[in-house]
Amino acid sequence: MMRLAALQMRVACGDPSANLARIEEAARDAAKAGPTLLVTPELSLVGYGAGESIRDLAEPADGPLLTRLARISEETGVAIIAGFAERADGVIYNSAAYVNGRSAAVVYRKSHLFGAFERDLFEPAKPSTVIFEHGGLRCGLLICYDVEFPENVRRLALAGADTALVPTALPSGASGAFIAEHMIQTRAFENQIFLAYVNHTGADERFSYAGLSRIAAPDGSLLAEATASEAALLVADLSLADYDDSRRQNTYLADMRI
Repeated sequence: MMRLAALQMRVACGDPSANLARIEEAARDAAKAGPTLLVTPELSLVGYGAGESIRDLAEPADGPLLTRLARISEETGVAIIAGFAERADGVIYNSAAYVNGRSAAVVYRKSHLFGAFERDLFEPAKPSTVIFEHGGLRCGLLICYDVEFPENVRRLALAGADTALVPTALPSGASGAFIAEHMIQTRAFENQIFLAYVNHTGADERFSYAGLSRIAAPDGSLLAEATASEAALLVADLSLADYDDSRRQNTYLADMRI
């Protein structure tokens, strides 16, 4: 069993120091409650709505931001997933990193960019399967819009992922509510995996966010959920054994023909 924490947060655009302080606070709270892994939203280190300043805030995976994040992880004993603007190969990627103390960061780059705002700032990565082990589970990474394409989640499940961890910056509105309230549980159910979908809340100069972060189980039930408008630290226990019956009854992966 793995105890997971998910931070729905109000991100300070263009202020990595403030965001790192909030993540550190959440990591310390998580450590007291038992989770060994904390997931934060898309671009949580720099702010999704930071606009052109994202170019100046972009760093390589071994830069100061992830170095500080790793230090927080080491001090608290909690591994952390955080979104950041990654400068690599002469371009900027919308990335998320898993840091666990002094171990090398595991980095995933977003493959499906949403709208002109993202396409003007970031390079789309080729779809990839990034999986790491934590707390006895095989965890796969996606970012926001990636999860809305069923092929991406299915690729992780076929590769043996037990859990999909998805930092997001889901906007408010009818479409955002539908994605959070229906699609996320469906993705978990159709792949018989856990799925943590972790969003911003509130608004910045450019965007208003849906909140509605949630952690879904393989049977489609919700283990934890946040409201639309409040910052929150969600905690859930992820135990594969609790869903053996669901996996036996819903054999989508074994029965799939393409």
